[in-house]
Amino acid sequence: MALYAHHLPAWKTDEVADIKKNAKQFSLIGLVDIYGIPAQQVQQIRRNLRGKAVIKVTRNTLIKHAFEEIGGDIKKLTKYVNGHSAIIFTNDNPFKLFKQLEKTKTKMAAKPGEKAPDDIVIEKGPTSFKPGPIVGELQQAGIPAAIEGGKVKIRETKTVVKKGAVISAKLAAVLAKLDIKPMDVGLTLQVAYHNGDIFEPSVLAVDETVILGQIQLAGLQAFNLSVNAAIPTKDTMGAILAKAVRDARGLAVEAAIYEKDVVDAIIGKAYRESQAVKNLVK
Repeated sequence: MALYAHHLPAWKTDEVADIKKNAKQFSLIGLVDIYGIPAQQVQQIRRNLRGKAVIKVTRNTLIKHAFEEIGGDIKKLTKYVNGHSAIIFTNDNPFKLFKQLEKTKTKMAAKPGEKAPDDIVIEKGPTSFKPGPIVGELQQAGIPAAIEGGKVKIRETKTVVKKGAVISAKLAAVLAKLDIKPMDVGLTLQVAYHNGDIFEPSVLAVDETVILGQIQLAGLQAFNLSVNAAIPTKDTMGAILAKAVRDARGLAVEAAIYEKDVVDAIIGKAYRESQAVKNLVK
């Protein structure tokens, strides 16, 4: 490989050595995308993650070089190094890291040429703008606007750009004036290597509320199965015995088996049936 054939300058060798050292100290190695994140925000994220994770920003070629030297399954991470990658090291599990990084994201105004992360919808209603050139700017950006009661008003709710579509310069300027910040800016996890396994973001984006609901439903279904199939466990024995008593009592009443515990119920059933027959005769 031409990349590794030549001798590296001392500072590059130090960078590679630092990556390899951290890879030995931490159980998780991840790649994060830092494209478009202001340096000040990166520093703030580093402070927020202090004691939990270490972020290493260096050249992609040196990241690949380090992964190649480490070898093993870690070499597979080289294919994920692209754009403005940085390495993150931590002893947390991949799911917890993904969640932590999502919390670092903040909303920012869109820049011309960026892609919308979601549909951008402008709600109808009055704005704080006074009549003026802003009406034309809104209309040129595809936002239906008019003047009503001395104020600029959005006449109808409209989706001005679909998810994944490019935001034009005119629309970006208008969104900024409307104080609409559609862009999520923060560290985006590209991949994580943990205990010999590689995790991509699609696997890590777990909705805890949904998972908790599924676990609760599974627990309830398992409990009901145990009770209905009479499979005794320490958690279901009480419910199984209670069901058996109810079933036995119901059988005794229906079959008119005279026992002291069900005689009253049998008499009551007979009385109700006699009343029903009486009403039919009338």
